[in-house]
Amino acid sequence: MSRKPELKGRAARLARLFPVGRANQAARTPFVLLVVLLLGGGLIGLLVLNSALSEGSFKLDDLQKQTKNLTDEEQALQRDIDAYSAPDALQRRASELGMVPGGDPVFLGSDGTVKGVPSPAALRGTTQPPAPEALGTPSVSAPVTAPTATPATTPVTAPTPALTPVTTPTTTPGR
Repeated sequence: MSRKPELKGRAARLARLFPVGRANQAARTPFVLLVVLLLGGGLIGLLVLNSALSEGSFKLDDLQKQTKNLTDEEQALQRDIDAYSAPDALQRRASELGMVPGGDPVFLGSDGTVKGVPSPAALRGTTQPPAPEALGTPSVSAPVTAPTATPATTPVTAPTPALTPVTTPTTTPGR
């Protein structure tokens, strides 16, 4: 039948180092199991890593949406502030509160001298300011009477502001 050739010298010494027959098959089994376990562990590790990355991506997307909403709200509030601080809006609100434009300014020097010529504030159709009770603040001092520009026989009544605050609805474009 088939006979293996006999090895001599160096080849014979090397052949003795390797197991012969079934023992060679038994030595391969743990190596194959180790490779399969390493590949399975690697795949599971990649699955966990991919899940963690996608979770972080969802959180990032939610935070970007929240940032966009907060930025839009900030811009809307800034537009409201700009509308309330516009000169015509300030003038309208001041006149609703009964305020009048001031006269010429006067300055006091450090030595007590007066620089400038004082003049009274111009009154617009009212001869006396609204009562502090109407504005919602308690009166501490006696009411101040302004000089009247009309004859003493004609009584002039000052309009009293409403007790409820006047609010104007603001509309935000795009909402």
